[in-house]
Amino acid sequence: MDSEPVTVTAAYRVDPGRESEFYAWAIELLNAAANLPGYLGGGVMGSGSTSSEWHVLYRFEAEGPARAWDSSLERARLASRTGSFVQEKGTQRTSGLENWFKGPVRPLPPPPKWKLWLVNLSAVFPPVLIFNVLVIPFIKDANFLLRTLALCLGVTAMVTWLVMPRLQRLLKKWLYPPLQSIRGRHRRMAADGPRARR
Repeated sequence: MDSEPVTVTAAYRVDPGRESEFYAWAIELLNAAANLPGYLGGGVMGSGSTSSEWHVLYRFEAEGPARAWDSSLERARLASRTGSFVQEKGTQRTSGLENWFKGPVRPLPPPPKWKLWLVNLSAVFPPVLIFNVLVIPFIKDANFLLRTLALCLGVTAMVTWLVMPRLQRLLKKWLYPPLQSIRGRHRRMAADGPRARR
């Protein structure tokens, strides 16, 4: 569905010794994407400070905003500024439930279990309550298995398409480290970069 969150992962190969330059450029990309409506978060991922394989991840609330970023003039302008030391290797898109509780960057820790438990409880309790008050009384004479199936179908549909996407947008700053922490890490890497290459 178009309303499902979309994660776009762009892969890059970076020449050794140019990682700090690439990281600074990738942060510029993320800052530009953050100005667009529908942007949920993102980050930069490498397998190490001297890795030649890097990924820039963007998360959008739906396919429409993701396409708007792909075709934006700002993205094209920034893409044209990459040096010959960076080669884009392709992009990958994923959407739906599998992206709800993945942090924006793999090296960052996922949300604590108690936060995930609270979000799940907040997503499931209201639909179960509504269903028990408004629907179950009308099907109380039905077979127990059919009542249970109706409850499961109704609740999972409400959680999947109505409740969880809104909760994710509402609680994203609480669940995941903010983009500022990524910027702070970039500044530390940039400051350490020249010393690390000596």
